[in-house]
Amino acid sequence: MSWEDLSNQAIAAAGVLYFLALLAHLVEWSALRTVPVTAAAHRPVEAKVAAGLVATGSTGSTRGAAGSTVRPDESTRFRIAMFGNLALILTTAGCVAHLAALLGRGMAAGRVPWGNMYEFTISGSFVVVAGYLLLRKRFGLSWMGPIVTAMVLVLLMVAVLWLYSPVEPLTEALNSPWLVIHVMSAMIATGAFTLGGISSTLYLVRARAEKRGAERGYVARLPSRPTLDRVSYRIHAFAFPVWTFAVLISGPIWAHQAWSSYWNWDPKEVCAFITWVVYAAYLHARATAGWRGRNAAILALIGVASLWFNFIGINYFSTTSQHSYASGAPYSSLVAR
Repeated sequence: MSWEDLSNQAIAAAGVLYFLALLAHLVEWSALRTVPVTAAAHRPVEAKVAAGLVATGSTGSTRGAAGSTVRPDESTRFRIAMFGNLALILTTAGCVAHLAALLGRGMAAGRVPWGNMYEFTISGSFVVVAGYLLLRKRFGLSWMGPIVTAMVLVLLMVAVLWLYSPVEPLTEALNSPWLVIHVMSAMIATGAFTLGGISSTLYLVRARAEKRGAERGYVARLPSRPTLDRVSYRIHAFAFPVWTFAVLISGPIWAHQAWSSYWNWDPKEVCAFITWVVYAAYLHARATAGWRGRNAAILALIGVASLWFNFIGINYFSTTSQHSYASGAPYSSLVAR
């Protein structure tokens, strides 16, 4: 078996594991719907329910809407704990298989696996799930699990079905140490911005549900709006300097080395700079104008939309970009093999 075949099989295994993790998350959150949410704690309570605790105390019960005490039965607590842990294990296993796919692709190509859009997409989606797992405990991101696994699963499907390209040598423009520096920093920032965008999206979803008085199911278990807003801001504050380095420092240096010019008004360069401006405006508005909540969330979503359009759209659809070497081949090329 070749390294390329091993990489393809590892990607398939990662997709299956992410799908199973998503199913486990859905069962977990379905069981949580039977447990009342306290008015004071808008966050997932799976850990405390599993331990037999209340979100506001340690009596082993939760408070219903009318103030009555409701104790989740033993089977419900067990189901929540089991499927929550299972989802985390499956997501971690999927991340390991995902990493194995990247390593196999790199071994097959004899280089870092970032030479075309298929490789960019599977690498970028890996950063999203790895970032989630690394930040999950620090920021209490267990509520983000179903969204992350679903999103990464979709990205892998897009990569395999529409962007797949066989292993090929790097073009002369890509054959540079700056490939590692520039693309790695861009992918780290992309993964972090994506997680921040998910937080901003859920902020808007929760705000709309509260306005309509329709807080049920998954939405009712999300953290409070201030918490979602704070998590989003912290993630964006980390990602922005990394993106600045990728777009304004390493990118121009690499462009000068490859094309003898620091700036070429290439569509991808322009779109990357627009993304930088949007996120700079987001952080500046929060720091100076005191923007919080809805306006900040909308601006963050504009940023992540421009980010992913730049990441995939420009490379895949543009016919004038000097980055056209990063476009991918359709799935038929994989089937033909």
